[in-house]
Amino acid sequence: MIVEHPEDGNLSSTANAFVQLATAVGFLMVPMLIAARRGASSVGDALRRLGVRVFRPSAIKWMAASIGAYLFFAFCYSLLAGQPEQKDIAESFGTIPIQVLLIVIAAPISEEVCFRGMLYGGLRERLPRLGAALLSAAIFGGLHAVTGLSAVPPLIAFGFILALLYEKTGSVLPGTILHALNNSVALLAQ
Repeated sequence: MIVEHPEDGNLSSTANAFVQLATAVGFLMVPMLIAARRGASSVGDALRRLGVRVFRPSAIKWMAASIGAYLFFAFCYSLLAGQPEQKDIAESFGTIPIQVLLIVIAAPISEEVCFRGMLYGGLRERLPRLGAALLSAAIFGGLHAVTGLSAVPPLIAFGFILALLYEKTGSVLPGTILHALNNSVALLAQ
């Protein structure tokens, strides 16, 4: 049952957490169903097709390069456009453990499978690497606009870097780790 706070018309923490969880589940299930329709014979096969694969230790150097590239972009962006502002949505989910579950675990896993595994992977079949990375990153960043427009360019850059990381490593897992790290830092900064 979705309950609104009568004093402000907002959803309750439970309802907000449920909506966030449903979004994460959707970001996982849609790619899985598409992979199944494209011939995946099992859940494991669908996940592999979506880039959920063990990665080689050499991926660590690409992860480090990705962190460096993103920090460089974020630094330059903040010098030119100011510090990006994002609405704090964490508190709307309730307790800290629920916030961690949704923001640090569920969102990175589901978003990497959806935006890098499915979207970038699908675009990559038709577009060159940079075009596919940019288009998937623009959609990823644009979907986060509801939390603050000034945060969209850095999120586009983050999505672009994560797409290239997926391209280099052949796995969405390195990007999922960096995404979880990024969300952890954002959660702690709130």
